Amino acid sequence: MRRTPVYIICSPRPIVGKTLLARLLSEFLLLQRGGVTAFDINLKEPSLLDYLPKLTETAEVDDTFGKMALMDRLIVNDDIAKVIDLGYHAFDEFFRMTAEIGFMKEAARRGISPIILFIADTDRTSARAYAMLQEQIPPAALITIDNEHVLRGELPAAYARGRVLRIAALPVFLKTYIDRLTFSFTGYLRSEQDSSTELHQWIRANYFSFREIELRLLLQSS
Repeated sequence: MRRTPVYIICSPRPIVGKTLLARLLSEFLLLQRGGVTAFDINLKEPSLLDYLPKLTETAEVDDTFGKMALMDRLIVNDDIAKVIDLGYHAFDEFFRMTAEIGFMKEAARRGISPIILFIADTDRTSARAYAMLQEQIPPAALITIDNEHVLRGELPAAYARGRVLRIAALPVFLKTYIDRLTFSFTGYLRSEQDSSTELHQWIRANYFSFREIELRLLLQSS
């Protein structure tokens, strides 16, 4: 059986594109694997649950019951990929919990591959959060997201030393288009005949990046 990936999309900052990335990744995994379970830990509306209600469950880390319920779902090697859209308000509590319970070691023992997708920003809060993750997360499991819509410039050197996945910025009119609750990335690829459009190429580029991550997991499993 393949190792089961658990993708944790996170940042201590709001409005950096976490939910957009979670949507993209969830749709890719559904297409690639035939199934995915997403968890929405978010305060903002619209959230992942609004975009992908058939794939998404709500989760909480505010109390012990919520934490245990979430961990019980994440620690199962069932070959169904998991995606967590971790709201900025829950960042500290979530990673405090994972450190306390030894989540990374337990996951490895059970055939689970946690992958942390950290969206970089130039503020001190993000820098401190990234440094904390570097102490807790093995380098191979920590990927920096260089979202050009957020950074609008060169990736700070502190983030560039590890694994990096870049997401190109879209023009405002396309960003508005994909922000509709009814929009599907995979649906667009299937329905748009012109593969040279900017949005078509943007989606394909991001799907290719996700495929590279999945291929690495397959190599680890073999």
